[in-house]
Amino acid sequence: MYAITGITGKVGGAVARELLGKGLTVRAVVRDRARAEAWNQLGCDLATARMEDQDSLTLAFKGTEAVFILPPSEFDPVPGFPEARAVIEAVTAAIRDARPARVVCLSTIGAQASEMNLLSQRTLLEQALSELPVPVTFLRPGWFMENALWDVDSARDTGTIHSFLQPIDKPVPMVATADVGRVAAELLQQSWEGRRVVELEGPRRISPSELARTFARVLGRPVRAEIVARETWNDLFREQGMKNPLPRIRMLDGFNEDWISFEGQPGHVLQGRIDLESVLATLVAQTASP
Repeated sequence: MYAITGITGKVGGAVARELLGKGLTVRAVVRDRARAEAWNQLGCDLATARMEDQDSLTLAFKGTEAVFILPPSEFDPVPGFPEARAVIEAVTAAIRDARPARVVCLSTIGAQASEMNLLSQRTLLEQALSELPVPVTFLRPGWFMENALWDVDSARDTGTIHSFLQPIDKPVPMVATADVGRVAAELLQQSWEGRRVVELEGPRRISPSELARTFARVLGRPVRAEIVARETWNDLFREQGMKNPLPRIRMLDGFNEDWISFEGQPGHVLQGRIDLESVLATLVAQTASP
């Protein structure tokens, strides 16, 4: 039995589909059973649990061969990350009590960075899970290609995408969520001892300029990338409703200044199979007007 958290999302769903496709049993750990009915129809065992509730997580994890941890992301965290810390405390205690044979945790590129930023939530999680007497693998993927969803309307309607990643010709490690799910499923089926880190990116690195050119091929119209000036970010994010934009700003700084990067040498970073054009074509099709 493989317990999968975050199964209603892209990565968690991809993990579950990979495992089910191999004839393995899956327990879908969900907050809302109604949202997971489709997984029940596919043969998953359903367990209701909140990621900040130790008791329900312990029950969900008990009797499992492996657990996939996909913590919720807080995009506008309160200073000090209290929301993430509550989840970390509950997940850590539940794993200690349930004692699954092994754990794979979705982390992030740059989790080793010492400077505070939005991804520090994953740094804290890695630190806590590393202390457990259970084999743990931290899967650190690059920037998700699916983040380009936020650019689809602008690319289609105005021929422009607005980039916080700068300069626009600088390649960035990106990866498709389907590749992340596939690799996570493979890791769950492996055996290892102690703590290990697996880093993952796509077939090649992608700059904002290349993202724009790929949108142009998919949409059949010219698309260009424009930089969003660094000095406008704070006001812009606050206008969008954020109360504490500094962690997000520092995350973007980390990518642009290269202190959010892979820890291992290039030859040790896994490469996915899915290219950007395939991902963008799917996003454009999904957002097309009926």
